[in-house]
Amino acid sequence: MIAELAGPAGVIGLIGLAGLAGLRNPCDKARPGAAIRLLALLGFGGLAGFWIPGVGALGAAGAFSLWNHQSPRLAAWGKAAWLSAIGAFYLVRHALG
Repeated sequence: MIAELAGPAGVIGLIGLAGLAGLRNPCDKARPGAAIRLLALLGFGGLAGFWIPGVGALGAAGAFSLWNHQSPRLAAWGKAAWLSAIGAFYLVRHALG
């Protein structure tokens, strides 16, 4: 059952593309949360989904760059970055199995 969900889980990584919206509308430098916005670099972990099924969901971490954004619409995408935990599950499952 878990193996069949690996494909759709990888599609979750596309949420990380929302992090690119922060390039056009950057977050105010004075806003707190700069450290968590650096977690957006973990979005590159989603590239491992090309080789390990399901790990592509790690790409959703790219939306962390929108965390605590002044625009409520973009900040909602930042909260969706927590879906990258699904990719972490598949990565641990691959490493242990």
